[in-house]
Amino acid sequence: MNITKTDELDRKLEKVRFAQRKFSTYSQEQVDEIFRKAAMAAIDARIPLAKLAVEETGMGLVEDKVIKNHFAGEYIYNEYKDEKTCGVIEKSEPYGITKIAEPIGVIAAIIPVTNPTSTTIFKSLIALKTRNGILFSPHPRAKKSTIAAAKIILEAAVKAGAPEGIIGWIEEPSIESTQMLMKKADITLATGGPSMVKSAYSSGKPAIGVGPGNTPVIIDETAHIKMAVSSIILSKTYDNGVICASEQSVIVLDSIYDKVRSEFENRGAYIINKNDMDKVRNTIFVDGSINSKIVGQSAVKIASMAGINVPKSTRILIGEVNSLGEEEPFAHEKLSPVLAMYNAKNFDVALNKAVILVNLGGLGHTSAIYADVVKAKDKINRFSNAMKTVRTFVNIPTAQGASGDLYNFKIAPSFTLGCGSWGGNSVSENVGPKHLLNIKTIAERRENMLWFRVPPKAYFKFGCLQFALRELKDLNKKRAFIVTDKVIYGLGYVDFITKILEKMDIEFKIFTEVEQAPTLATARRGAEEMLRFKPDTIVSIGGGSSMDAAKIMWVLYEHPEVKFEDLAMRFMDIRKRIYTFPKLRQKAMMIAIATSAGSGSEVTPFAVITDEKTGIKYPLGDYELTPDMAIVDAELMMNMPKDLTAASGIDALVHGIEAYTSVLASEYTNGLALESIRLIFKYLPQAYSEGTTNEKAREKMAHASTMAGMAFANAFLGICHSMAHNLGSEHHIQHGIANGLLIEEVIRFNAVDNPVKQASFPQYKYPNVIWRYARISDYLKLGGNTDSEKVELLIKSIHELKEKLDMPVNIKEAGVSEKNFYATLDKISELALDDQCTGSNPRSPLTSEIKEIFINAFN
Repeated sequence: MNITKTDELDRKLEKVRFAQRKFSTYSQEQVDEIFRKAAMAAIDARIPLAKLAVEETGMGLVEDKVIKNHFAGEYIYNEYKDEKTCGVIEKSEPYGITKIAEPIGVIAAIIPVTNPTSTTIFKSLIALKTRNGILFSPHPRAKKSTIAAAKIILEAAVKAGAPEGIIGWIEEPSIESTQMLMKKADITLATGGPSMVKSAYSSGKPAIGVGPGNTPVIIDETAHIKMAVSSIILSKTYDNGVICASEQSVIVLDSIYDKVRSEFENRGAYIINKNDMDKVRNTIFVDGSINSKIVGQSAVKIASMAGINVPKSTRILIGEVNSLGEEEPFAHEKLSPVLAMYNAKNFDVALNKAVILVNLGGLGHTSAIYADVVKAKDKINRFSNAMKTVRTFVNIPTAQGASGDLYNFKIAPSFTLGCGSWGGNSVSENVGPKHLLNIKTIAERRENMLWFRVPPKAYFKFGCLQFALRELKDLNKKRAFIVTDKVIYGLGYVDFITKILEKMDIEFKIFTEVEQAPTLATARRGAEEMLRFKPDTIVSIGGGSSMDAAKIMWVLYEHPEVKFEDLAMRFMDIRKRIYTFPKLRQKAMMIAIATSAGSGSEVTPFAVITDEKTGIKYPLGDYELTPDMAIVDAELMMNMPKDLTAASGIDALVHGIEAYTSVLASEYTNGLALESIRLIFKYLPQAYSEGTTNEKAREKMAHASTMAGMAFANAFLGICHSMAHNLGSEHHIQHGIANGLLIEEVIRFNAVDNPVKQASFPQYKYPNVIWRYARISDYLKLGGNTDSEKVELLIKSIHELKEKLDMPVNIKEAGVSEKNFYATLDKISELALDDQCTGSNPRSPLTSEIKEIFINAFN
């Protein structure tokens, strides 16, 4: 290394050291705020960083890297946000023990080409949380994306109060500069290939490094085969297999081998022909090592490189092999969607093969077994004891399982996976504080609990309004703020409320400025009026727009200091979000009165609000937003216009369908969703054609809408709503109409047992959405012999229902020109991918697939 470059590195190190000395004096409160702001910045940049990583390295999938970037921000923050890392962190008076945390100094952070942005986010955040400085050495083929991620974290940290220069990086990395950095820093945090990790441990300074993976998986004869195969494919295709913990070899007992083989083929695996095996061997390994050109590439591309033709839908390549020797390429880590499959005549043979494969190149890393936890308890114990791996998973996809907090929430989330002394590492678990022991973790598949939350009180029945509102007198309420729109006000519906309030001597103020798509500016105006009027009760009356606006006003009234960007922050898990909604009900309770049968907002924790400056619709969600009282009185719906009846009814129908097929659906929501769908099919046409006279149809639709609202309030929705939010916002299409334009194409997209990408964190054991659509069809008694036939009959019935409602059949017919549609297609597709509703869709879409659905719906 020449003198100039040595001097440059010394200057960079000294800059970080200077900042770190200052940072070491910060309080826990200061550090935690910096940590929070940095995590939020990382989440905000998840998409552009993912794009940059794939563009620069040519590895992996943008969509999966988006998930990893989001995970690195949200899950890491959630895991460590309350951990004490400054000063006195533990004090025991009886024993006289005080533990004090001090930072180490400057961390040398080595970043791999496979995960440049998510690993940079992870290491930056844990460095900031512990008051350390950090200097990055990127992989030369990932320097742009690594530096971009580091810059985003640095800018956010400094803006939050961190010292300038607390994060640094080498602009033009090389092996020589990296080795020099490791020798001069106080500790090295190394993620990369075996030679790099070995170099870190040889630097003469403390190092935390990770070993290579070569994960073997046994599928026992007691295993749930569909779950096992589905889980392995989910893991092996995640970011095109670049995760070091992903499965490399699957060992199948002979008694179920043919069934497993068939299930793999049914779910998109391609079993390599024996005559083509050497072609693939020569492609995946070159000169005794993994071919870097296959890393993070798709199965189809790797097959093409090998000169063999496979279906375009192929998700992984499987080579059936016998050899466990060093010379067999399939027996090693492949960092791509290529999998070895071995036949074992019994469990003892399978266990022996797994031991050999771990010893061949994956000591200390990860292993897994699929087996019945009751019937095969002894086998699981034997496997756990035999595996020299610090992560041993039972019925868990290993890539996601090793990341932590997904399939067993007691495993800490991390992007640096220690392998203990078996792997030549100083850490024997997912990287965290104080790793002095080899700790083996045996984890069974466990998912976080589900929930069912609705308003404490929901009143329904024709004419119930006057009786329900009388409760305000018993609650000793004095001042009511009524939120509605000019149409509802003009129809005289507000008079129903004010007359009752007057009889109870309750003062009131009426706000009528809510638009069809309520804006943030309107919500702020309403909140300002509330602050002047000081209500103890907020009453929203109307459709979803009035209720959504009232919910945001409620938050801004009770907490004027709150920032909208915090409220609107996306989350992957509503229980793990970085921003926690402030507690409401300190000043006022919320009553939601529905005048249309569609949004279900009267019983949900959601509100959709539009930023008038950007035109972007933000679906907000938090259970604090759930109204305290819902009033569903069909008397208020008798004069709904026909077009609103149709649009809101279809919106409610899509709520029911998406709630029933959501990955978060449960027994508690299924019944509500199914019955709401049945009622809508039966009574919506009558409410549309006979609305002013058919009291029964109006009441049934009112109940159906609220039931669907209760279902999706707890099961969430899917991509039909994600796409409708953005189609409607961009092209001024009413929300219910937008859902109606898209739902048929969305069902066709979802209704496959072999999706290109499964939902990232499903509650189901294997994709079953065709079965779920078929159950809806059965509930409607549509006929059909097979599930596929039933799905088509469901689509046909939806189409016929929309015809009865005189709704447009495609986006073009809805008034969007071809020029405007294609000019905005990329934008609305990307926004739909990032919409809050997408995560619970039964099939995880690629951006290109969302575009295809839009195009199909346009034509």
